[in-house]
Amino acid sequence: MNIRDHLGLSEKRQRQLTNLMEVFLIGIFFVGLYEGNTGVVVNTGVALLVTRLPSILERDYNIPMDSGLTLWITTAVFLHAFGTIGLPGNELTPYRSLWWWDHLTHALSASVVAAAGYSVARAVDVHSDAVRLPPNFMFVFILLVTLAFGVFWEVIEFVIGEASAMLGGAPVLTQYGLDDTMLDLVFDTIGAVIVATWGTAHLSDVVGALTERLDQRQDPR
Repeated sequence: MNIRDHLGLSEKRQRQLTNLMEVFLIGIFFVGLYEGNTGVVVNTGVALLVTRLPSILERDYNIPMDSGLTLWITTAVFLHAFGTIGLPGNELTPYRSLWWWDHLTHALSASVVAAAGYSVARAVDVHSDAVRLPPNFMFVFILLVTLAFGVFWEVIEFVIGEASAMLGGAPVLTQYGLDDTMLDLVFDTIGAVIVATWGTAHLSDVVGALTERLDQRQDPR
């Protein structure tokens, strides 16, 4: 069953929402250029690159990307980028003015990471007779992969934040202390649990395509 079947939105509507967020990201990117804000430019630039990933996977690697999956990925990066700039005329960005914004974006981004980790691991499990990942272990595996990525991301935030402070430039990524880091990891875990509990059934098409590619690489005939 596809994700779009649970969203209550038609495939056309989901693609429209995805395209709308991409256009908005382009607008934010040029606003960042106009204002000379390195943080906004880098965050929106990376977000725009990520929004191209589903089409690349589908076109070049024949991995089916349901419109719901594409909307899921785009929403995650859009909310993060929007959080760095907010609405015109408002000096406070969502990250600074809304206490829950950072938690939302971390949980959503972590769910995307969890989905990617599950899809790859499950494909290897199906492809190889030498690898067996029981369902209970798969649940733990998704949590561990997501938390590992979360820790890695927090380290990147710290390093880039310190480097920006030393160079006197605008912060590209900002870390707000140990308490914030621990809360980020908690919501990373929540995102992973959601995928591990309910999301894996919606990734069967992706897993099937990845398994087929692994089979082809092993037997290219």
